[in-house]
Amino acid sequence: MCLLSSLLLCKHGVTSSLKCGFAPLVFSSSLHSVCVCVCLVVCSWAGMLVSATALLGATLGTVSGVLTLCGLSLLCKSCKKGKLESGDEADPEKAKPSILHTLTQFSVHKCTEPIQPQASLKFPQIYRPKPSVTSQEVINYKEHGASNDTSAAELDTCNQATEREEVFSLPRQASADEIPCSSEQTGAMTTSSSILYPKLHFSISLHKESGELHINIVEAENISVEAGCEGYISGCVSVSEEQKHAHTAVHKLAVHVQWGEELVFALPMESTEDTDSLDGEVALSLHCCDRFSHNSTLGMMRFKLADVSMMLDADCWVDLQPPKQEVTSSTGELLLSLSYLPAANRLGVVVMKARGLQSDKLKDNIDLSVKLTLKHQNAKLKKKQTRRVKHKMNPVWNEMMMLELPSELLAKSSVDLEVLNLASPGTLLPLGRCMLGLQTSGTGLQHWKQMLDNPRKQIAMWHPLYT
Repeated sequence: MCLLSSLLLCKHGVTSSLKCGFAPLVFSSSLHSVCVCVCLVVCSWAGMLVSATALLGATLGTVSGVLTLCGLSLLCKSCKKGKLESGDEADPEKAKPSILHTLTQFSVHKCTEPIQPQASLKFPQIYRPKPSVTSQEVINYKEHGASNDTSAAELDTCNQATEREEVFSLPRQASADEIPCSSEQTGAMTTSSSILYPKLHFSISLHKESGELHINIVEAENISVEAGCEGYISGCVSVSEEQKHAHTAVHKLAVHVQWGEELVFALPMESTEDTDSLDGEVALSLHCCDRFSHNSTLGMMRFKLADVSMMLDADCWVDLQPPKQEVTSSTGELLLSLSYLPAANRLGVVVMKARGLQSDKLKDNIDLSVKLTLKHQNAKLKKKQTRRVKHKMNPVWNEMMMLELPSELLAKSSVDLEVLNLASPGTLLPLGRCMLGLQTSGTGLQHWKQMLDNPRKQIAMWHPLYT
């Protein structure tokens, strides 16, 4: 471009010079300018060539450096891999599986069978109450240890079928054809198998000359009462629709109490000759009187007069059982679920539902709720209440109440539940109640024992309601 412009300028200068008459001088100057332009063009091309050469050299150097680094990294990796392979061959136990060489071959088989969905919710176990014992078995002191071992072995052989079932039914507690089996004791928590009931030590002698039955009350142990309570042993002999009573002196109650007294009962003279044909029974009870003059029965036992001949002149040890609840007509049933968490010292009570509620108090308005009271002996520790369910004779609550209760207080604690109906604003009418604990009887005692034998498990049971 520069050369072309220079030539054009020279041509223009020569033409103008010829016109003006200065031809020799102009020609020389034009030639000089052309040479200068040619030199400038050559220098510019030379500079461009040098810069291009330098740029190309820098690019080639960068590329060669990058390739060198890649080659070195690949060489290092190959050397490291060769060392690892040689180490694996030397010690095959430490060989690690790689992506290319897998240790296990898997095969996948397609299945066209439909998959049945399974519910992930685990329902609580449901137990039925044990049949009530009508008469107490008198155990000889020497045979007491052997009988306990055999009963424990029989209980250990039982298994709970409800743990593997997927479909659960809620049977009524009226039928007692199934006896729940106790599971193995775990942890240091108090269980029903380790609960100590009061024991009574006595002996029996029959005086045929005077026609008297002598019951020698020796001692009692495993008595669990508050400090300052007093108690006594009472006896009752029922013969031919006639009852005769006697009792010992009052002593301060402790874990072990010595009496050493005799209870004397007069029998018909004709019955002392042949006691095997005697129709009647003997009842012995342990009574307690606290500092508030409240009398209560800690335990009792019964045996028939026909068995007196086998018990003569023998030391008898008997476990006193809690008194039976009076048989009354229930006003309905309440389904409860119990669980105890030993690590957290928490008692969980799930109020599930009620059925068969029968009361004249439900005619006007139906607004049902359940009030729960946690008691330790006679002291109330906690009160809670469920929500109200309206217009349903068989209400469903499904509410869990967590209560803080240390494990050492379980033996003397109880739970009282009462079904209430809101007849009018501010007026709650009780429909029925049930109690659970070791001091109760029936389903309340059975349910509490099952909870102690199965920690950290939900156990459900129907409980009759009584007014």
